[in-house]
Parts: sequence; structure tokens; C-alpha cells
Amino acid sequence: MAGGLSLRNENPQDPQTENNQRHSSEQWKRRKKNDTQREGPGETKQPKIDADFLEPSVLLDETHYQEGYKSGYNDGLPSGKEEGRQVGLKMGFQAGEELGFYQGCLDVWMSATCIDQNAFSARVRKNIEQLAALVRSYPLSDPENEQVQDMMEKIRLKFRVITASLGAKLEYEGRLASSKQEIEYL
Repeated sequence: MAGGLSLRNENPQDPQTENNQRHSSEQWKRRKKNDTQREGPGETKQPKIDADFLEPSVLLDETHYQEGYKSGYNDGLPSGKEEGRQVGLKMGFQAGEELGFYQGCLDVWMSATCIDQNAFSARVRKNIEQLAALVRSYPLSDPENEQVQDMMEKIRLKFRVITASLGAKLEYEGRLASSKQEIEYL
């Protein structure tokens, strides 16, 4: 435009104008290439079906999912800790109660042995000493020890061996099974 203002710089020698034109033509070619697809050699180009029309709803769904997850996690963290504390207390109490039962039986058997050395056979005394060692070695202060269940099972088995050798019918089932029977007879 002569004598007027031009909004575009039409100077073909200007590197900025040349760069913009090249950039816009490359974008146009990419768009055109993405919008069409070739079906085979020599066949005509078919317009590509745009599957991106679902993208906003998928993103919205994902956003809601992430927000819900974060909210649930933040709400569940304190209640999960409290529930874990309750379960841990209950399980710890049960393990302590069972160990106390076995220790009480050991105390009675050890007292009988102190009063009369020949109260039990040598084999039963050996089993009683082994049971005492197992109960002492139980990791009360290390609840995350992976061998806790194995050790409790060994204690139970050793207790059964001793009671079978003595001919006693003592069992631990949360409380004495023999005391349940005694209460029924009263």
C-alpha cells in the first residue's frame, strides 16, 4: 500500500516473514496429513474420522477419578490408622493372653518339679524346659517379626506334646476349654 499503513510486512527478503510463511505451510501440511489417511497404494484418500470428540469427557472423568481418589485417601488415612490401632491392640491382647496361658501352665509344672523331682518323667521335664525356652524367646517387643506365627505354632505343638504325655486335657481356645466344661456342670 502506497502512502498507507500496512499491517503485514510483505517484504519477501525479511527473514521473519519468510520464517512465518514456512512455519504456517508446514503446519497446514501436517494438519492435512493427519486429517486424511491412505487406504492403500493408488487409492484415493479418505477423511480420517476424528475420535478426539470424546477426549473432553474422558479427561473430565479422569479428573473426577483423581479428585475422588485423593479425597478418599485423605479421609481414609486417619480412620485407617485408628482401625489398624484397634486391630493391633486386639491381636496383641490375644497373643499375650495365649502366651500367659502357656506361661501359667509352665509355672504350675515347674513348681511341681521343684517340690518333687520325680513328679514327671525325664522326657516330660525336657519338653517342659523346651516349652519354657520357646515362650521366653517369643518376640513380645518386636510385633513385626515375620517368625511370630511360626514361633507360636511351635509353642502350641510343644504344649500338645506335654499335655498328651501327661494325659491332661488342656486346650487354649481363647479361654480354657476344660473350664467351659466345668462351668456347665455347675
